[in-house]
Amino acid sequence: MKAAAIYARVSSDRQKEDQTIASQTAALIEHSQQQGYTVPSEWIFQDEGYSGATLVRPGLEKVRDLAVEGQIESLLIYSPDRLSRKHAYQVLLVEEFSRNGVEIVFIKSPQGTTPEEQLLLQFQGMISEYERTQIVERTRRGKRYRAKNGTINVLFGAPYGFRYIKKTETSASRYEITKEEAEVVRKVFQLYTDGWFSIGAIVRWLNDLEIPTRKRISRWERSTIWAMLRNPAYMGRACFGKTESAPRQRVTRPVRRRGVFSP
Repeated sequence: MKAAAIYARVSSDRQKEDQTIASQTAALIEHSQQQGYTVPSEWIFQDEGYSGATLVRPGLEKVRDLAVEGQIESLLIYSPDRLSRKHAYQVLLVEEFSRNGVEIVFIKSPQGTTPEEQLLLQFQGMISEYERTQIVERTRRGKRYRAKNGTINVLFGAPYGFRYIKKTETSASRYEITKEEAEVVRKVFQLYTDGWFSIGAIVRWLNDLEIPTRKRISRWERSTIWAMLRNPAYMGRACFGKTESAPRQRVTRPVRRRGVFSP
């Protein structure tokens, strides 16, 4: 009997709620029993809430360590997109496991023992990556459209002093003022503008009076007050799409002089 490990992954909270990772694992355990694999319980690895577009996942890291140590002969996975959503990462991982003498078994795809099956497996990886890119693009366009129409549920949470009210069949989502927190916000702005308090002095004032933060388990920090004073939401304005992800740029002297780098 071959010593095998099982790996399952889901990326979203919705998938976790639907328990798809449990169904994946159950199918893999059933397959291992039918095919005569030996799978110790400690070799069943699950990554819940981890994107397939990254290689940094706790469960995957442990499986890779087992492979390097030569402890497993086979790795059972539900389908190629559970290993990775990126075709390049799939190829990298399959080659890595192969170098360590580990056979990868996808129970919902061809095994890749012939050139034709390997080509089909690669096509499946590329299709999965294409579908993921489509989902991201549709989500981005949908959020942008809703933002242009003033829909509030595309924003990132309600600021201190408000609470988020979910939309219903009869009303749109909205922010609702929280009376106690709103009084704190007004006082912070009053101290800063009329009282000429520094941000540090405001922080000390809040902590000395033991005024609770939103989480009620932490103390007030300078960064929190600074963000509050700069937040346009308190003037009735909101911004969507004002930031974007970009590769980190090496900060050289010419770049620093132009002032175009992200710290």
